Amino acid sequence: MIPEEFEQATFDLYRTDTSVQANMLKCMRRYLDRFEDLLKQQQNGFGFLAAFGEARLREMRGEARARAKAQHNNFGLGKTHLQIAAAKELLRRGYTVFCISDVAFMDELSRARAYNDDGAVVSRLLESAIRADVLVWDDIGKAKPSEYRLDMYYQVINERYKAKRPIVFSSNEDSETLTERIGDAAASRLLGMARGNTFAVEGKDFRLTGGIQQ
Repeated sequence: MIPEEFEQATFDLYRTDTSVQANMLKCMRRYLDRFEDLLKQQQNGFGFLAAFGEARLREMRGEARARAKAQHNNFGLGKTHLQIAAAKELLRRGYTVFCISDVAFMDELSRARAYNDDGAVVSRLLESAIRADVLVWDDIGKAKPSEYRLDMYYQVINERYKAKRPIVFSSNEDSETLTERIGDAAASRLLGMARGNTFAVEGKDFRLTGGIQQ
């Protein structure tokens, strides 16, 4: 399940114009090189985090916010591009991969909650996210938090944690603000699963400089 806008995302097409991009590519390739061995362990996930979370930026105003955004940008670095390239490689190896974008997935769960179907659609969505060999979760923590969404984060992450099924994730939050967005218990499991393979990134936004990376 590859999002249409990223059908052309491959490692070969990933731009490494800066040391940040080059290191991100290196980290993802190294993770995939070790993937089969990592599957035997509890710590088998992978994540790109922000060095300075989006929630922190939202709390700032004026020049202070502009300076922080310029110094700590983590948008447009190609995190999603690398996630999808990794998903394609894992599909090629025969694994089932389920790709979700945080806001779209949480909105879909919220809409399905209102259906008069005894929770059938919600259960189907959750099962897809829980049972896939690999879950690729883009921009986790982007959706506006609510008690229901915190429950959904925990349910998906905890079930995958117990089953040792990896999550490959990206976020525009840092580890502290991500915890605020998805809840302590979910964040503890998510970050614990990716310990040793979680990387805080920041750099130039290629969307603003003529690049196409997402």
